Amino acid sequence: MEKQARFALIGCGRIAVNHLDAIKNAPSAKLVAVCDIVEEKAKKVAEEQGLEKWYTDIDDMLNNEKVDVCCVLVPSGRHAEVAIKVAGHKVNVLCEKPLDVTKEKMKTMIQTCKDNGVKLGAIFQRRSFMAAQETKKAIENGTLGRVTMGDAYLKYYRDQAYYDSGDWRGTWELDGGGALMNQGIHGIDLINWMMGGIESVYAHCEKLVWDIKVEDTAVISVRFKNGALGVIEGATTAYPGLDTIFQVNGSEGSIMFGDEGFYHWKIKDNKVDQPDVSGSMGGLNCQYNTNNVGHILQVEDMARAVLDDRDPLITGEEAMKSVNIILAIYESARTGKEIKLDEFNQ
Repeated sequence: MEKQARFALIGCGRIAVNHLDAIKNAPSAKLVAVCDIVEEKAKKVAEEQGLEKWYTDIDDMLNNEKVDVCCVLVPSGRHAEVAIKVAGHKVNVLCEKPLDVTKEKMKTMIQTCKDNGVKLGAIFQRRSFMAAQETKKAIENGTLGRVTMGDAYLKYYRDQAYYDSGDWRGTWELDGGGALMNQGIHGIDLINWMMGGIESVYAHCEKLVWDIKVEDTAVISVRFKNGALGVIEGATTAYPGLDTIFQVNGSEGSIMFGDEGFYHWKIKDNKVDQPDVSGSMGGLNCQYNTNNVGHILQVEDMARAVLDDRDPLITGEEAMKSVNIILAIYESARTGKEIKLDEFNQ
């Protein structure tokens, strides 16, 4: 059997299930260790996965196990801290979204991985969705003519019990924000990626329902670098959690797709047929309960990146873009002004 990259999990909470399944189903990956500061969580996962040991300390794990890649699954505001520690052991990092929650920590995280000669990959599994890839192609090759609008509707539902389930949830320090930074970041990454970059944002972010420190409802007016305009709507207040919808319109055609694939594909004079696509972005309410294809693809890609000595599909620099957009959105909501990304990120 061809060599496999040895994976370890740091953090055994909610998202660990996706990574465990992905490692199990990625041909080039193998789970060798798990770690969580709550020993009961680490022990439970280790026993379920047939591991004889589990860890509560990262240094202890990396000093005693041969690991090629650590999946960083801790609260968002601790991603850089953990990644930096892992990189110090000369171990590669695959980080869940967001990369971290401040520009400074993300920059330090990226530079530390470079300085230690290790790879830094990030999870944005929706980019693997075939409808998103076909839409990006249609934008780039001129199928839609002059692209005029690009919209993302990211209307999820999380109740108060969700926010109360962890003292880090719904906080600026460790969650980095609310409906946008935690749930909506996937859609913000996707619309930015498909449309070729966001130039500026003007935002309203409000706390309308839940007892949290951050936004649960937001509406953003967007100007893209290609001159198109758009809207991003993000919420965790839309009961019971709705389909994630993306719309792109142009002078020669329009496309709309969501969690189950294309819902509208109309090109002038029917010059281009709707592509056949398979897979799903994971089901309503951003729960990823229908399949785990995106995580499997990204874990396999990270394993191959290590084994073949190449960059992962989504690098740290690429993952930083969506966080910087959200930080600019928060600045716009705070100041009541349009924020230009290039100036904000200087």
